[in-house]
Amino acid sequence: MAKTSIPALNLYESDFYAWTQEQATLLRNQQWSQVDLLNLIEEIESLGKQQRQELRSRLSVLIGHWLKWEYQPQRRSRSWLATLRIQRRDTIRLLKDNPSLKPYLDDALQEAYENAKDLAMGETDLPEQIFPLNCPYNLTEILEDCFYPGELSELVHKSES
Repeated sequence: MAKTSIPALNLYESDFYAWTQEQATLLRNQQWSQVDLLNLIEEIESLGKQQRQELRSRLSVLIGHWLKWEYQPQRRSRSWLATLRIQRRDTIRLLKDNPSLKPYLDDALQEAYENAKDLAMGETDLPEQIFPLNCPYNLTEILEDCFYPGELSELVHKSES
């Protein structure tokens, strides 16, 4: 990496990627006194928050599609099924890669449900009153490979064959 004469704080503000590379080099070389500690702490905390946000986001999409699946069975499609499967797998992978997120799951589920209802209402034109006040799916169901709410669907059975 080319050395830069820009101080770390200015580099942080002007070229974030270059700042990250410089900080990694400083840490790797154990040049502790040159590390931009305050910004590094802020960025590490931000990374943790991003993982929580990703969990909420995946749950929002997953639950929103389950609501559509359950409350508009006549409009089910392979596209909806694919979204359900992808979001479920990615949620499971996220939790596997970040096991410390598991205690946050209950809170994330409730927060995600608000967004999920908005997603389902926006894509189905169904009124808010149709959907339960609280998330109708529990964490076991969310992570269960064969869970699909509502009446049975040929789409699920055809794709499993």
